[in-house]
Amino acid sequence: MIYKSTRGCSEGVGFSEALLSGIAPDGGLFVPESFPFYDEKALTKLLDTDYCGLAAEIFSHFADDFTEEEIRSCIEGAYDGASFPKDPAPLTALSPVLNVLELWHGPTCAFKDMALQLLPRLMSVALKKSPRRKNIAILTATSGDTGKAALEGFKDAENIKILVFYPDGGVSAVQKAQMVTQEGGNLSVIAVRGNFDDAQTGVKNIFADRDLAKVLSERGYTLSSANSINIGRLLPQIVYYFHAYLSLVKCGRIRMLSGVNFVVPTGNFGNILACYYASKMGLPVNKIICAANDNNVVSDFISTGVYNSKRKFILTVSPAMDILISSNLERLVYDISGCNAPEVKGYMDDLRANGVYSVDRDTLGKINASFWAAHADQSECRAAIKNVYGEFGYLIDPHTAVGIDVYDKYVISTGDNSPTVAVSTASPFKFNKTVYESIFGSDSDKCESEFEMLEELSVKTGTEIPAPLRGLDKKAVLHTRVCAASDMKAATCEFLK
Repeated sequence: MIYKSTRGCSEGVGFSEALLSGIAPDGGLFVPESFPFYDEKALTKLLDTDYCGLAAEIFSHFADDFTEEEIRSCIEGAYDGASFPKDPAPLTALSPVLNVLELWHGPTCAFKDMALQLLPRLMSVALKKSPRRKNIAILTATSGDTGKAALEGFKDAENIKILVFYPDGGVSAVQKAQMVTQEGGNLSVIAVRGNFDDAQTGVKNIFADRDLAKVLSERGYTLSSANSINIGRLLPQIVYYFHAYLSLVKCGRIRMLSGVNFVVPTGNFGNILACYYASKMGLPVNKIICAANDNNVVSDFISTGVYNSKRKFILTVSPAMDILISSNLERLVYDISGCNAPEVKGYMDDLRANGVYSVDRDTLGKINASFWAAHADQSECRAAIKNVYGEFGYLIDPHTAVGIDVYDKYVISTGDNSPTVAVSTASPFKFNKTVYESIFGSDSDKCESEFEMLEELSVKTGTEIPAPLRGLDKKAVLHTRVCAASDMKAATCEFLK
């Protein structure tokens, strides 16, 4: 399997090289040159395969410079019983049509665990295959969940250091507590004055700084990323779409090859892109429903073909989606355009220079053949949390609520009542203040902190707090540094001294 850059100015590389590099030398993103395809016979053979077996089968096509034993060892280590339940991604049926794919049963209670428990293991194997590399420095910007999941996954990993930047004031209290209390001798966490786009742009600029790369190389470090710009973060997410579909077949809710809709709350466009890749591989996906919050740059793009990041950035109750530069959209445009790298490079140059780019009508039509998009504002998000709990007695977090609200809009707009899977990206207890207030209103005034609300939400709903979220406020704060976006490079150099 060869991986190429979306901008076309770099030679194709193997999986290990793409994994360790994180981003292509020309600033583009690595994409597979081809995709395996699963027909009905191949899908049927997977029905009796457990999650680890399914992941190993799919990954064998993308990581063909790994042995079968190496792949299996990485996967079983990632999804072992200490980190995940027997079924790492269970489905819950809310109605005869609507199912929720719960991706938050890992060690940090967010869907990022599904990839970030696997990525460090893949990197450790790849590092041994790369004699010219001695140490990897993971540099990551987070809107909340990626940071903790990456820190937990890479904690004390041999020959790997990790630095996480998060927007100061732009994550929930629980998300912040998870990061600033993180233990490990190879890591650091820094708040950035600004929003997620400021942090992500700062990280991208560091990757693009050739002088810095030379300095770090002399210190024995190669920069890489744990964000979904890294192909090793993106590919594991394909697995759970296959898992969800096959689970519906096994329990008799659909027939093999019946089309299914997937609803995905969208920020950096990685999770939803994995669904698109799954459809390219033969998974019978009817429509991919893209759900955005008030920062609805992606849903506007899917509707109009114009990507315009020149708009007010809004801090919302679904902070992981508070993004105006959705990096993985570049991979989709590359694929839809017929792998036209010069065209994609032109779009990205326009975005960097002007904050705007637009695709032609033919390209937009191809996007709309797979995707439908809308957004939910904060009041609609809160209403969805309340309504789902009131109707089904089921708790959802604000990001999942954005998805549910947009799904309702899709059904009203199209009349399509096909079987649907709504992707649930985080435990509701990670955003307990929003969930509590959405359901119980002003009663939350009686709680002095979000951590008291954890207990109140648990008591009032009869729902157990996930173990990783208990007692966070009692842990010692180990990371207190705050820096300006312009100082991220200096902070990185200091960390890697």
